[in-house]
Amino acid sequence: MDVCLSSEQRPGCPGEGLGSPDGWFEAEEKTVQKDGACGPAGDLDNIEPSLQSLQKFVPTDYASYTQEYYLFAGEKIVIQESIESYGAVVWPGATALCQYLEEHTEELNFQDAKILEIGAGPGLVSIVASILGAQVTATDLPDVLGNLQYNLLKNTLKRTAHLPEVKELVWGEGLEQNFPKSTFYYNYVLASDVVYHHYYLDKLLATMVYLCQPGTVLLWANKFRFSTDYEFLDKFKQVFDTTLLAEFPESSVKIFKGTLKWD
Repeated sequence: MDVCLSSEQRPGCPGEGLGSPDGWFEAEEKTVQKDGACGPAGDLDNIEPSLQSLQKFVPTDYASYTQEYYLFAGEKIVIQESIESYGAVVWPGATALCQYLEEHTEELNFQDAKILEIGAGPGLVSIVASILGAQVTATDLPDVLGNLQYNLLKNTLKRTAHLPEVKELVWGEGLEQNFPKSTFYYNYVLASDVVYHHYYLDKLLATMVYLCQPGTVLLWANKFRFSTDYEFLDKFKQVFDTTLLAEFPESSVKIFKGTLKWD
């Protein structure tokens, strides 16, 4: 079961006062050693791929962050959030999906599975999937990728079999160029609280369809707030064989399993 243990408000961002992404990485490396969860730094073979991502994705300079603590899959997870961006907050669908993942570990068998998360936000779902053994690609819009990468590294470096990768994904744009079907295949596509009152629902559905190939399972968790959420669900059912896996009445979250319909 998900547990939000506590929160701590603090100003600034992880790179505050640091002149470059390299400096931010050095600060994160020290944090990892101080926390004691990831062991000594210096394993360049493991660090280098993430360092390359860090040099690309720099955190947005929000005025303030909070640190929220979660407990999933037997691990304490620290997530840096900011209420200044929808993409820097853990929403109810994410915690519900994490709860479902940890309660169905044997059934899902994430060990070495290739997983892509749509709209990863601050990264909680991708972190849990990584802890469960998956090879994760976490995607979102450019402005949230720095904070996403920070949270992934803080919670997975030296703690998981596979370091997650971060990639930019704008729904409906550059899909074949950035995620060619001949190269990229995913056992699971994960999405939580990506459906709300915005103007990109058709592009979202097209992206979901594109990323799913024969054998891909899409797990979508969402808090149902508006009539547009149910309208999207109707369209979703037209292209995916859909199963309701779980409901959380206290938070109005539903979790669906979808497999793409094939003619």
